[in-house]
Order: sequence, then structure tokens, then C-alpha cells
Amino acid sequence: MEPFLEGKTIFITGATGFLAKILVEKILRVQPNVRKLFLLVRASDSKSARKRFNDEVMQTELFSVLREKIGANNLNSLIEEKVFPVAGDISFEDFGIENSEMKNEMFKEIDIIINSAATTRFDERYDIAMDINVLGALNVLKFAKRCENVKIIVHVSTAYVCGEGEGVIPEKSFSLGETLNKNSKLDIDVERKVIDEKLKELEAQSLTTKEVTIAMRDLGIQRANLHGWPNTYSFTKAMGEMLLGHYKEDLQLVIIRPTIITSTYKEPFPGWIEGVKTVDSFILAYGKGVMNFCFGDPNTKLDMIPGDMVVNSILASIIAHIGNDEYYSSEELIYHISSSGINPLKTSDILLFLFNYFTKNPWMTKDGNIIKVGKPTLFSSMDSFRKYISTYYWPLLKIVELANVLSWRRFDKTYKDLKRKIDMAIRLSELYKPYLLFHGSFDDANTKRLRMTMKEHKMDGVLNFDPSCIKWEDYFMNTHLPGAVKHIF
Repeated sequence: MEPFLEGKTIFITGATGFLAKILVEKILRVQPNVRKLFLLVRASDSKSARKRFNDEVMQTELFSVLREKIGANNLNSLIEEKVFPVAGDISFEDFGIENSEMKNEMFKEIDIIINSAATTRFDERYDIAMDINVLGALNVLKFAKRCENVKIIVHVSTAYVCGEGEGVIPEKSFSLGETLNKNSKLDIDVERKVIDEKLKELEAQSLTTKEVTIAMRDLGIQRANLHGWPNTYSFTKAMGEMLLGHYKEDLQLVIIRPTIITSTYKEPFPGWIEGVKTVDSFILAYGKGVMNFCFGDPNTKLDMIPGDMVVNSILASIIAHIGNDEYYSSEELIYHISSSGINPLKTSDILLFLFNYFTKNPWMTKDGNIIKVGKPTLFSSMDSFRKYISTYYWPLLKIVELANVLSWRRFDKTYKDLKRKIDMAIRLSELYKPYLLFHGSFDDANTKRLRMTMKEHKMDGVLNFDPSCIKWEDYFMNTHLPGAVKHIF
């Protein structure tokens, strides 16, 4: 086997995202003899792309291990020599790259494309999710077809394109226009028309930006539900996969479908995370003593996978498939990067870890008082959850509202805080309901084969993506929660 990625030119989209940062760091640390890394960065020109890359990627703590290993000056010259931030936007053809010299160089040199650009908000505006997750994927494919030497495209999707699946969910591709509820017709051009018409209609009503955003978010959820998906994110990611599969022709395409991505397990160090991720919004509210109840089935397997394992699986798929496409059918080029099959974790486990963690490491209020957390209460049906809120919280809200009116708005802040708390609890539970009541687990037969291939290549040490080695309690108590908490404050 040729030395891993040596002399290869790699193009990565979504370069300032969580996964891409871990990916860039890993490549530079493990294979500094890569030829070039072209990184697509949303920026107006090359200078601001380079600045954004330095500020948002290189300055993160993530690169501290590499900086210590080779020295700050060596790292800077490695970046100067190998890393080329490209100003562009995935939602435009050719990414709207202005610099034609740079573009021609890319067409000549790129061997590998990794598309990790996505908007991961469950309730993103439908027009934005369509531009990035659907048309963005198509733009990557069109660009790849103009590259003379491209060997492979790795597209990062999500395991939740399956919607609210039950039982064992196969690593199976979508055909164009397929829906999850089987009674609707999905036509991506029609979806684009629906978006255009809605935007025109909203424009005519001279609404505020916020009102337009809310309307476009609602439209996304509505269209997703119509075709059987629970939210805009999983629906648009599924459409992106459909377009890639349908139009790839003879291009080598691999689809990586991770589950819920959490902080790094080991590399470059344990517990690196960025931004408040899905699960962390509840952790935050719980640790602050704001919310000690949540909604979900205690026996649901919450499928989580650390970010560095996802990155290792992306690199493993490149090693396994580069120039090997004749041995594989398209069904074998989809990988569930998940833990529920071999090392399941239940909702009830996580709540216990949370309680133990914040009991041992309580937060303080601004006045220096310790916040005591209670054991979280779990409601396994939406009805019982709403009933609890209306029994305990709505009456309280009404009292505060009345007191506020009678005291010339002395309790304005208390009222707003409480109302926000209730709204947030309902919104979070509605949004995450499909995952909190998820009764599927992900088949990972292809992924197991990929792990075996890495063993044969003696690469399983460098590219570990085997979740069976994770001791969940230890990972949550000593890695993920400390990492998430550190980032939040």
C-alpha cells in the first residue's frame, strides 16, 4: 500500500466547520507530506479567506498538540507551503471562485474531494438548507467532474437521513425522488419552485427579516414532514445524497453517515468540542439548574460517535477505495459511523452521568451560590411532558405575569426568563423528539469491513474508529462533559 495520502492534493469544503478542523489537523499531524490542501472558506477574497482560516482554524486549541510537536515556526511554514484557503461558497456553481488561476490549478491538481460543508440546524430556513445541503452537494459534483485527476469524492452526510426509522437501519442508498412515506412525490425542482414562490409571497408582505426567517423555517419542516422526514436537516441531507448518487456517472463516491457527533475521544487530545452542539443545549440548561426535566424514552439508544473517530473513518474510506471502485457496488460505499450496534448507550445512562457530573462539579451562580441539580425527570410521551409543563409552569407564569402588571413591570425580567424557559423546553423537545424516541439502531456491516481493511493495512492504530473501545461513563465524566462545559464558559 502506498504511503497514506503522500503527494496527494485534497480539497475540503466547509473548512471552518467542526469536523473539517479535526480533519485538517489530523492530516497535517500524521501526513505532512501531503501535496496540498485546498480549503473552501466563505469569504470575499483570498486575503480574507486566509485570515478567517488563521483566526477560526489555526488559532483553536485543537492545533496546540501539533504546534508543540513541531514548533510554532515549523507549523507556520508547513501551513504556508501546503494549505491554500480558497474564498468561495458551496451554494454557487464553481463555488463562485473569482480567482481563475487558482481555479485552473485546482482542476489540474485535485486528487481527493471531501465535502463536509453543511448546515446542521434541524430547523434551518428551507432556502438556506436547500442551497447548502442539496444544491451545494450538486455543485461539488459538478466541480469534481471538471477536475482532471480526481480519484474519489467523500461526502459527509448523516445517519439520520433514515428519518424516524425502526429496527435495524441498513447502509442503503436513496434513489432520486424516493420518499419515506411512500405516498408523496418528491421532485427537487418542484421543491425549489415552492421556495421561490414562498419567498416572493413573503416579499410582497414587507415583513421583517425575523418574520421571513420564521416563515422559511416553518416551510422547511412542513415540506420535510410531507415527504416523511422529521426535520429540514435530515430531509435536505437525504436530497443531497440522492443528487450525488444519481448524477455521479463514473466518479468514485463514498458517503459517510455519522450519528450524533460528540467531542474528540483521543485525538489530538480528548474532549475538544466547539460550539454548543445538539445534546449540549440540554446539558447547559440542566447544569444551570434551569431545566431538570426532559422528554424521551429511557430505553432509546442515543447513538453518539466522537468527532475524531468520524475523521478517521473518512480517511480510512479514502485509503480503501482510492482506485478500487470496480470491487464495490454503490450500496457498499455507504458507511454508518455509529455506536448503537456494538456499544449502545441509553438516554437513561446519559441522564445519570449528567446528574453525577454536576453533583461532583456543581456550577456557581453569579452571587457565588452553588447550583444544586436534582435527578432529571424523564417524560416518555409528549402528552405527559406538556401536562407537566401546564401543571407546574403555566400557573406560575400566570402569577408572575399578574404580579408584573400590578407592580408596574417590576417582574419583567422574571416573567421573560420563565416564559423563555418554558418555550425553550417545548421547542427543544419538539425538535429532538424524533431522536429522543428513536427506536432504530444502525447496521454497520460496511463499516466493520472497513475496519478489517485498516487492520490488514496495519492502519487501525493510526485510524481508530472502533466505538467498542469507548467506556461511556468514563468518556462522559472525564472527557465530553468537561470539554463541553469548558467551551460553554
